Amino acid sequence: MIEMPALQYADTNGIRMGYYTAGPDTDPLPLVLCHGWPELAFSWRHQIKALSAAGYRVIAPDQRGYGATDRPESVADYDLEHLTADLVGLLDHLKIERAIFVGHDWGGFVAWQMPLRHPTRVAGVVGINTPHLPRPPLDPITLMRKRFGDDMYIVQFQDPAREPDRIFGSRVRETFEFFMRKPRSKTDAGKAASAKPNLAFPQMVAVYDAGRDGRDSVLTPDELQVFVDTFTRTGFTGGINWYRNMSRNWQCSAALDPVVRMPSLMIMAENDAVLPPALADGMEALVPDLEKYLVRDCGHWTQQEKPDEVSAKLIDWCRRRFG
Repeated sequence: MIEMPALQYADTNGIRMGYYTAGPDTDPLPLVLCHGWPELAFSWRHQIKALSAAGYRVIAPDQRGYGATDRPESVADYDLEHLTADLVGLLDHLKIERAIFVGHDWGGFVAWQMPLRHPTRVAGVVGINTPHLPRPPLDPITLMRKRFGDDMYIVQFQDPAREPDRIFGSRVRETFEFFMRKPRSKTDAGKAASAKPNLAFPQMVAVYDAGRDGRDSVLTPDELQVFVDTFTRTGFTGGINWYRNMSRNWQCSAALDPVVRMPSLMIMAENDAVLPPALADGMEALVPDLEKYLVRDCGHWTQQEKPDEVSAKLIDWCRRRFG
């Protein structure tokens, strides 16, 4: 298992944030690596090693609600205003003026919001699997409920009784054994991304048996144990609270200029059923300075499933765009 750098802490935006950093302090444009759900800064272990070895400074926080970072009680404390301000405070703590923000899954939404909300602190943006999308015409939860039904996991996450939190929290190992898998094939991924896929993830985890799952794991047993141990301690509510702010984020974003005016890279995974490459079609209208790259034969957990390819692309793009 790849070891992480020493855990450090920053007081930022009213919380205590745990983070890891590696590479030269003299690097003027560090990369801030933003994880998704249900993940951790540990999800970037391969990139931390590769990028720092290539001479780049990298900073990987456990974001609000995760791992070594505080988990406030109020749901409203997990909206995008708070999540982006946390990262600004982290830069302030480290005395860094600007950075390149790299985000996967939910971390991608945060990374794309950084230049909209804090443009003077952003030199570039990389979305991994997560595209920058136009603001929808309706509340996104309303749209998801209409398209996928009440069983869709994000719709279920809105439940004030927090039943999904309880299911995942009572079956932590099964949760990660279920999620952290490669798709069997491109065909299977295509079926999952069809008009009515089965997205009732809490119920699927509740009856999951890893012994009957023929998919290959993304994680080694030791890596799996890191996630299991951490989420056994923290639970899942902090991360799920990000989803519970999707309506609030939509309501509060009406006045934001959606155009990203920094150099940007969109890394897509060919077989991601939840965030398929087609979602990035037309992104150039909102991100004029955009480069796209497709990781073939790869599912959703791209930086962990194809770490060498993702790291090489990040290094190549940073060298060409920033020197």
